[in-house]
Amino acid sequence: MPKLKRPETEASDTPETIESLARGLRVIEAFGAERRPMTLSDLAKACALPRATVRRVLMTLRSAGYVTSDDRLFALTPRVLGLASSYLASNQISAVLQPLMDEVSATAKEVCSLAILDGDDAVFVARSSPARVFSAGIDLGYRLPLFCTSVGRVLLSRLDNDTLAATIGAMNLVQQTPETIIDKPTLVATIIADRNRGYSLVDLEAEPGFRSIAVPIRRYDGVIVAAANIGAHVDRITTGEMIDRFLPPLRRLAEQAQPLIV
Repeated sequence: MPKLKRPETEASDTPETIESLARGLRVIEAFGAERRPMTLSDLAKACALPRATVRRVLMTLRSAGYVTSDDRLFALTPRVLGLASSYLASNQISAVLQPLMDEVSATAKEVCSLAILDGDDAVFVARSSPARVFSAGIDLGYRLPLFCTSVGRVLLSRLDNDTLAATIGAMNLVQQTPETIIDKPTLVATIIADRNRGYSLVDLEAEPGFRSIAVPIRRYDGVIVAAANIGAHVDRITTGEMIDRFLPPLRRLAEQAQPLIV
């Protein structure tokens, strides 16, 4: 699946920000983007920071137990998982949705995932898999573009029409497959249509041979705060079967979750 990287922004020290902390977080994020141990030069290039700066960051992270090194390659340690677990433990949406997602996954016999909005990305914060299914496709923290994914379009549908048009207008729409919609007026109309029918089904636009269906997760006052989806390869299920089999349990999940999310 395609991923969008966050824009490389540089924080500067003000009375309320710490530039060195921002740089340290950029270095940690760089490991996730590359998915492998990295050299000092690799990291400096990935973060667009001076080698000396990255080296100081790495030495600090190593002394705190977040990075290990053999003096050439650097890698994150399992201690970094504590940062993610702190977020997941404190995030009400993930806590409320997890048992409901487990029910959906068991019913549909497919992986059910939950995403929230973060900039121009949809970020996955929870998932559930039936016991018989092994899937390494989407991990927690995985980022996907909003414009060509079912969860992304559901999250964009929270915007009013004018704001949606302005948001899409400012995006750089990159063709992911031959089916990807990159015409901006067409994309806006598609998202509005998805909003009206209460779900988004994206077919072959984000990845060749893959389709997915997503529904909005609303809090108690009706505001969309997340999107839940199920995806499958085209050789296993048609779009009609996806609507018949996956949409009902996803809608039940959304209905059950709404009064619980404040």
